[in-house]
Amino acid sequence: MPLVRIDVNQGRTPEELQSLSRGIHDAILAEYGIPERDYFHVLTEHPAGQIVAQDAGLGFERTRNVVMIQIFTQTGRSQEAKQALFAAIAANLADSGIAGEDVFIGYVENTAGDWSFGFGRAQYVTGELATPGR
Repeated sequence: MPLVRIDVNQGRTPEELQSLSRGIHDAILAEYGIPERDYFHVLTEHPAGQIVAQDAGLGFERTRNVVMIQIFTQTGRSQEAKQALFAAIAANLADSGIAGEDVFIGYVENTAGDWSFGFGRAQYVTGELATPGR
């Protein structure tokens, strides 16, 4: 059950924002095999100048179309699985007109005990939810 935060500059249509979110979710579905309803995204639009995303010395320029993605998920997936997810997200966003250099992903892992889906309980720990398989 990944939680995904998506930060973009203002100026996209509601349809474009939905396409970004859906493209990311579809990649997670395809690569990680999670259920369709494990869909938890927060989209935030920022005024010009509030997102700074340089190239980390890789020698390319980003545009104002940069999409900053943070994926919070449980630990245990292989580096190969993560790389496949990154590639699938970039490919899906390319279909929405987002250039590869404008796709920035931060991946944060945690444990089953770090999640509560409501009611103040850690449902993976209590057994109310099965811990996702790898």
